[in-house]
Amino acid sequence: MKKLIVILGPTASGKTDLSIKLAKKFNGEIISADSRQVYKRMDIGTNKITKKEMQGVPHYLLDVASPKRRFTVVQYQKLALKAIERIYKKNKIPFLVGGTGFYIQAIVDGIVIPRVKPDWKLRKKLEKKNTKELFLMLKKLDPNRTKNIDKNNPRRLIRALEIVKELGTVPPLSLSGPRFELLMIGVKKENLEERIKKRLLKRLKIGMVAEVNNLRKSCLSWKRLEEFGLEYRYIAQYLQKKINYEEMIEKIQKESEHFAKRQMTWFKREKRIKWVKTSQEAEKLVKKELGSL
Repeated sequence: MKKLIVILGPTASGKTDLSIKLAKKFNGEIISADSRQVYKRMDIGTNKITKKEMQGVPHYLLDVASPKRRFTVVQYQKLALKAIERIYKKNKIPFLVGGTGFYIQAIVDGIVIPRVKPDWKLRKKLEKKNTKELFLMLKKLDPNRTKNIDKNNPRRLIRALEIVKELGTVPPLSLSGPRFELLMIGVKKENLEERIKKRLLKRLKIGMVAEVNNLRKSCLSWKRLEEFGLEYRYIAQYLQKKINYEEMIEKIQKESEHFAKRQMTWFKREKRIKWVKTSQEAEKLVKKELGSL
């Protein structure tokens, strides 16, 4: 069975730097597993890696979708598996790197996702409701699905309700079985709140507000910008003068910390992850895993 190295962890934990170091050392190429970095022109807000930071290591699944349209996990799964095959054909090692747990699970476990077409009429109706209302609707219709869904993510809630309306329930995700011999490395860092704050201030300094403003002027509605959450939601509110600059920073920081906690809650359910604090620990794990090659 072919090998796949997964590098995951919460936001601002240092996954990107570690993945570059490991990919360079072990003849690897990187597939992003980030649900917002798939979108074009969303660079600073998503903390997307730059060409310079890549250090010559090829990256896949960045800038593959228009932010005007929703990019689904089904689309991600299809493109990511193609990228992995392409890397194998070059006799290199694929590194799946990111913090979107559902994207990672779609690849490592071969999740078979229900093929329910978008119901645009229903979506338009549901988009008028807030996340609390959507969550309560889903809980009434399918309480099991609410046990492992992000209740703050309107897109996920609306999609779940769409599937419930079509199928009567959100079926448990079936698995096609493991496709790869896996090594899953989780990156843990102390003082995550400080790391989040430092990264936030750096991105504000290099033009994150201007990026969101340009997206608004060129193609996206305020509503669509807010759907992307975190930085995009609160910068959009600031630009609409709903909150002031200091409130914007405070809200992004607080929501980013909550987001990191939700990511860790997801990852803690995955018993295959080997958690590391240093790049040396990670290197030892990869070396041992690839020793048979």
